[in-house]
Amino acid sequence: MLAETLAAIHSADPVVLADARAYQDRLTKPRGSLGALEEVAVRLAGAAGVTPPPMPAPAALAIFAADHGVHARGVSPWPQEVTVQMVANFLAGGAVANAFAAQIGASVTVVDVGVAADLPDDPRLIKRKIAYGTADLSQGPAMTVDQAVQALEAGLTVARDLVAAGARCLITGDMGIANTTASAALISVFTGRDPAEVTGLGTGIDEETHARKIDVVREALLVNQLLADRSSGGLTAPAVAALAASEGSSLAAGAGQVGVRSQATEALRALAAVGGFEHAAIAGFILGGAAARVPVILDGVIAGAAALVAAALDPAAVDHCVAGHRSAEPGHSAALGHLGLRPLVDLELRLGEGTGALLAHPLICSAVRVMHEVATFDSAGVTEKPV
Repeated sequence: MLAETLAAIHSADPVVLADARAYQDRLTKPRGSLGALEEVAVRLAGAAGVTPPPMPAPAALAIFAADHGVHARGVSPWPQEVTVQMVANFLAGGAVANAFAAQIGASVTVVDVGVAADLPDDPRLIKRKIAYGTADLSQGPAMTVDQAVQALEAGLTVARDLVAAGARCLITGDMGIANTTASAALISVFTGRDPAEVTGLGTGIDEETHARKIDVVREALLVNQLLADRSSGGLTAPAVAALAASEGSSLAAGAGQVGVRSQATEALRALAAVGGFEHAAIAGFILGGAAARVPVILDGVIAGAAALVAAALDPAAVDHCVAGHRSAEPGHSAALGHLGLRPLVDLELRLGEGTGALLAHPLICSAVRVMHEVATFDSAGVTEKPV
């Protein structure tokens, strides 16, 4: 499934991008007067391959939930039980994400890809549990490559099913106590940034815990032989070779079985070493949306880390993404910069769940609606400013 999805992803159409920009310039407004909204509409046109692009509605939020073995290192003040408790809150409609989703009429789907407990059946819950949480990434690989691929394909399936059910915009959501630690490790690996630059306060920690969290991320990169090389801007070939040697031939075989090109196996190895099940699932969710040419609105630092994985598997996937907001987490800015994405909202949010992406959805719809409904200078009989 992963190989088939990667083969279906296409880059933004350069001809359509040019046509969309030219069309923007013919609308009854000063050129560039809608700022970033114009670029969003052009971006969605290029990704969809048509001008104007389809309206990105209805929207569907998918919240991927999982637990993390690194929680045992004391990187979060919240007990791990909060993950399962928040899943119940999402299903009951009591979370901030539920309120924001109701505001825009988005559906909410909760996906268990690795919660460390058995969850009761619920029609709004999709059970795709890979394991009861990842292993402690600071002691060795968080998961096997096979588990990483399983989680990726869980996200692919959710994206495919939501699009088949009528969704025309996908929104990333997450839940997992300690997942900002795994996010910092992934971002450090894929961007080449030092852990101290990309490790933030998560759900709210003191200075002592923050220092320990940075140390844990460093340990994870060291033990998994993924130390970032800032001069090269990310994961290095020697690091990949060392990781493969440390894991044995089964690692390369596991990556090869999914039929991806050799450079993409690097991303799978890094994901398995320091990622979380929800990171992998969100990366798959992004790839699934890109393959269907349906825009994906990225939320905060967890989505940013997952998008780095998706982009490493297929750079064209980024053409189908919109950065909903900029998180207060420093790693999120690093991830967005590496991906070349400009966030639409900057409200110092650090909640996750998909909240920032949900807030951005009306702005994206407005950007596209302009191209559908605003008259051109010619059609409205309005005199254009001389060039």
